[in-house]
Amino acid sequence: MALPRQALVLGFQRTGQAVARVLAARGVRVRVADGRPAGTLGVETRQWTGVELRLGEEGPDLLAGVDLVVPSPGVPRDAPLLAAAVRRNLPVRSEIEVAAGLLECPIVAITGTNGKSTTTSLVGLALARAGRRVFVGGNLGTPLVAAVGSDAEVAVAEVSSFQLEWVEQFRPPIGCLINLTADHLDRHGSFEVYAATKARLFARQGADDFAVLNRDDAEVWRLASHLPSRVVSFGSDPAPSGAFAGDRYVALRLPDGEEERYSLARTRLVGRHNQENLLAAVTLARLAGAPPASVQEAIDGFEPLPHRMARVATRLGVEWFDDSKATNVGAAVKSLESFAGPVVLLAGGVDKGGSYAPLAEAAAGKVRLALVFGAARGAIAAALVGRDVAVEHVSSLDAAVQAAAAHARPGDVVLLAPACSSFDMFADYAARGRAFRAAIEGLG
Repeated sequence: MALPRQALVLGFQRTGQAVARVLAARGVRVRVADGRPAGTLGVETRQWTGVELRLGEEGPDLLAGVDLVVPSPGVPRDAPLLAAAVRRNLPVRSEIEVAAGLLECPIVAITGTNGKSTTTSLVGLALARAGRRVFVGGNLGTPLVAAVGSDAEVAVAEVSSFQLEWVEQFRPPIGCLINLTADHLDRHGSFEVYAATKARLFARQGADDFAVLNRDDAEVWRLASHLPSRVVSFGSDPAPSGAFAGDRYVALRLPDGEEERYSLARTRLVGRHNQENLLAAVTLARLAGAPPASVQEAIDGFEPLPHRMARVATRLGVEWFDDSKATNVGAAVKSLESFAGPVVLLAGGVDKGGSYAPLAEAAAGKVRLALVFGAARGAIAAALVGRDVAVEHVSSLDAAVQAAAAHARPGDVVLLAPACSSFDMFADYAARGRAFRAAIEGLG
C-alpha cells in the first residue's frame, strides 16, 4: 500500500485510535477529527504528540491538505464530511482496507448478519491449536489494523457491513458470508443495499481465492454463480463438496479431498445457529491450513461467547437463556428455532428498520407468552398478536424478568432474544445481557 502524505481519521475511539497510531508510526501526518470533545471521548490529549487532534470539530476545513480519509465504522456514509470528501475526489477507505494494504500475512475475512463473532473466534482457536501465530479481531474487538507490524502468520477478522462500505481493493484470500437477513436498515436504507455491501467482501477476489457460502441461505447462495473465486459451500444436507451436518458430527468434503468427520459430542455450542457457525468455521479453518486434529480440539474446547445463547440458570424447572446478542430479527428467529417450546420470549429495544413478521412466524405455536419492552415494543407486539401470540407490555428488562418468573411453568424456556439493538436502555448488548443475569439472580 502506498502511504498517504496526510490522512484524516474520522471518529476517535477504538478504531480511529488504532488507525492513527499505525499511520503516524509510518511517517504519515495524521489529523484526527471527532464531533465530540476530548472529555466526552475520554482521550488524554498529551498521549497523542505528533497527531493533530481536532476534537469537537466537524467542518469541511478538516479536509485541507488531506489525501486519504479513513472513517471509523460508526461514521455513517452520508456524513457531511464524507460527502464533501467524495465531492473533492479524495479517496475514502475503511480501516480494514488500510490494514490489508499494510499486512504481510493472509486474511480470513468473515461476515454475515449473525454468527460472525463465534465463527471468527472458533477459526482463530483452530489455527492457534495448530501452533500458528494468529491474530483474531476486526469487528469482534481489536481492529484489524492493530495486527500491522505484529508477527501474525494469519489474521482472522470479523467484518461488518459498516466496514465494507468504503473498500475498493480489499481482497481476502479466504472470505465467508455466513447468512443474510435484514439488519441495519436504519443505516443502509434497504435490504438490497445491505446485501450488496456485504457482497463487497468478494468483489476483488480472484480465481485462486476462496468464497465460503451458506447454500441453505437463498440470499447468500444467489452470489455463488457470480463470483470469480472458488466457492466452497456449507449447509445442513449432504452435498458432493463442502460441509454438511450429520447426527452429532460435521462432515467436510474439500475439493479433491476425502470426507472428514468432526464429532460434536463435546461441543458446548447449542442451537441451530451454532450448527451454521460450526459448519462455516470447520470449512474456513481447514482452508486456512489448520489440520483436522486441531479443528477437532477447537470444537471440543471452545467456550461459547457471552450473551450468545448462554444458559444462565435452571430455576424451578424453567431454563433461562441469554441471547442478548440477537440484536436483529434474523438472530431472534434462529434463537427460537433452537427450542421446541414452550417459550416465554423477552424482546424489545431499538428498532433497526426491518419487519417483525419473520419473528412472529417463528413464534406462532411455540411462544406461550411474549414480554415486550423498549422503544420497539409496540411494533413487536402488533406483529405477534397477529399470529395469536399472547403479549404483555412491560416497562423494563427487569420487569420482564419478574413477569417471566411469575408466568413460566416447569418445562418452559425463558429466552432473552431481543430482535433489537439495546441503545434505548443499555450501552450495548453485553450490558443488557449482564442486566438480565443480575435480574435472574435477584429473583432469589
